[in-house]
Amino acid sequence: MTTLEQLNGSAARDVPAFVNTLHGIYEHSPWIPERAAKLGPFANITALKQALQGVVTGAERAEQLGLIRAHPELAGKAAIAGELTAESTGEQAKAGLNLCTPEEFATLQKLNGDYNAKFGFPFILAVKGATGKGLTRQQIITTFTRRLRNQPEDELREALRQIGRIAEMRINDLLGYTPAIGATIMEWAEEIGSWSEDEGALTCTFMTDAHRRTADQIAHWMREAGMHAHIDAVGNVVGRYLSTDPQAKTLMTGSHYDTVRNGGKYDGREGILLPIAIVKHLHEKGETLPFHFEIIGFSEEEGVRFKSTFLGSNAIIGQFDLNLLNLTDRDGVSMRDVLTQAGHDVTAIPKIARDPSDLLGYVEVHIEQGPVLLNRDLPVGIVTSIAGSSRYLVNLKGVASHAGTTPMSMRKDAAAAAAEIILYVEQRCGQDQHASLVGTVGQLQVPNGSTNVIPGACVLSLDIRAAADDIRDAAVEDVLKKIEEISQRRSVDVTIEKTVSAPAAPCAHWLMNQLAAATERAGVKPFELASGAGHDAMTIAKMTDVAMLFTRCGNGGISHNPLETMTADDAEVSAQILLDFLRNFKAKV
Repeated sequence: MTTLEQLNGSAARDVPAFVNTLHGIYEHSPWIPERAAKLGPFANITALKQALQGVVTGAERAEQLGLIRAHPELAGKAAIAGELTAESTGEQAKAGLNLCTPEEFATLQKLNGDYNAKFGFPFILAVKGATGKGLTRQQIITTFTRRLRNQPEDELREALRQIGRIAEMRINDLLGYTPAIGATIMEWAEEIGSWSEDEGALTCTFMTDAHRRTADQIAHWMREAGMHAHIDAVGNVVGRYLSTDPQAKTLMTGSHYDTVRNGGKYDGREGILLPIAIVKHLHEKGETLPFHFEIIGFSEEEGVRFKSTFLGSNAIIGQFDLNLLNLTDRDGVSMRDVLTQAGHDVTAIPKIARDPSDLLGYVEVHIEQGPVLLNRDLPVGIVTSIAGSSRYLVNLKGVASHAGTTPMSMRKDAAAAAAEIILYVEQRCGQDQHASLVGTVGQLQVPNGSTNVIPGACVLSLDIRAAADDIRDAAVEDVLKKIEEISQRRSVDVTIEKTVSAPAAPCAHWLMNQLAAATERAGVKPFELASGAGHDAMTIAKMTDVAMLFTRCGNGGISHNPLETMTADDAEVSAQILLDFLRNFKAKV
């Protein structure tokens, strides 16, 4: 079996031997390991993978196209003729592509033809999948069909990413490496991801049967990992890995285990399962930490069932509003009732609050829920700040009149005003040098609209976010002024209602620096990015210093969606970084 030490030796002294050892990693493309050899020595397997993929990313477009075209079609002519490389033969066989039914084979041949005609290169897919265990033929066909709808530039980037994933797993095989902690995280996520209140989709909302079953399972895994675990009065699953020093302070981590409707398996849950897997690893080695390590599976963050977010983390910081217990769901059942029926004592909720003086800080691992890390070929990133959000509901009132008889110059068109507003939001937020600033009109309605009537009313939502409050506030001010100007010019009345105002939550630099050091030791160049989505960390930031580590999100960065995905290897990298962070943690002076 090849070792990393041997590879480092050949990279330094015998490049042809290095290239020959890695000849099967990238299909018929020896130029990749040849260039990567200059980047050695490699501190670990992740550093080797990053170096190789960096060569691909930095290559000329013609070289990238040549690399893609060096790959065979799935169940294509080369496979039929027995002309695949040994690596491709094994991978396609593991996915059962050598056992296609006549119908499946015909479908794949049609897809291959359509894909090549549209993009000019073969369809590339890491058929061993996110865990390395292999995709089913139906999963392959479904993915093939979906990606055929992509734009050419997007698909070229996705093909290169899939090649990177294929190479990553081939390197694992070459070096006899298994991302064991990452595999555990993926297996656990798959198990609880199968428990849902909706058939055929993952929906796990506050205090439903699926939610309570998930909580019980998380508590079970915590206890198996050597933690003291319980479920508190608001449904948070709390596990503590105790230090040998009873007087030690507590470092906290966690995330939420509830989901949106038809959501993904990793949003929130990665941040619970990953640290449990780390504690399991520590416990099996008989290793303790010089501080108590507390993992919290927050019961509710998404706000789906009772339209109130961050219930779990607000209870932890002592800011749970007991009036929320009177809220009812769409079936008229109150929050108080569902908690009581689940066996929780709602009068104990105030007792959940932590003492800030006992805390060393909070660090949360979370799937990115966006495409930034994916597009940079990075498995992880360090969050600088969790964006604050300003949301508004804008009501425009014009005059509904006949579409055929009202001259264009005499119209008071509410929808046209809305269209101009939307374009300005895009222009104002898009031109700003601060990448974290984003503006969205996610809802747009023309009440009682008709094809032959000029819209007399229009309702739109407005959501502006940024990692810094002053940047967001400046954009909000400009947009609101522009809305007034557009409305006045178009003789349309406007009312603007503020619905949400949440400040940004900056991450603590002293924690970020320790995450960056651990990231570098893991073989990854530290990269910082803002979080546009809200997380439990922004609530905990009201009580103690926080930091976040993002894990790369696959499938174009899609989240809150069944297509949300990450890989066992990326989960492993995140786990190793957090493990290193814990072992080398230095409290704030």
